[in-house]
Amino acid sequence: MRLVLDTSAYSQLRRGHAGVLDALAEASVVLVPTTVLGELHAGFALGGRRLENEQALAEFLDEPFVAVLPVTIDVARRYGELYATLRRVGTPIPINDVWIAAATMDCGATLATFDTDFERVAGLPLRRW
Repeated sequence: MRLVLDTSAYSQLRRGHAGVLDALAEASVVLVPTTVLGELHAGFALGGRRLENEQALAEFLDEPFVAVLPVTIDVARRYGELYATLRRVGTPIPINDVWIAAATMDCGATLATFDTDFERVAGLPLRRW
């Protein structure tokens, strides 16, 4: 299984959440979208443990089973389609979540999250706690 972590799942991983740890153990690869990295770095910049959090993230990203999921032209195209669909049916979600969903769907992975907004994205494979 290819598993994408959103910001909430990464945060819970850092807290040692058993469900997230189990999901990581089952995954063949763990992907972190660049949008999630941006959200994390914003939180680190606003928090009181910036260096510690940045170091932990760097160590996590260095793991051989972890990769960064980039924004590509195909992801951007899927983002546009998802954004338009969600707006059309009256169920918009936060913009960053649309980017995360688009990246997850584009790479054929399952999204790990604690966020209910992703349930509005039809066809998005989810593992939600």
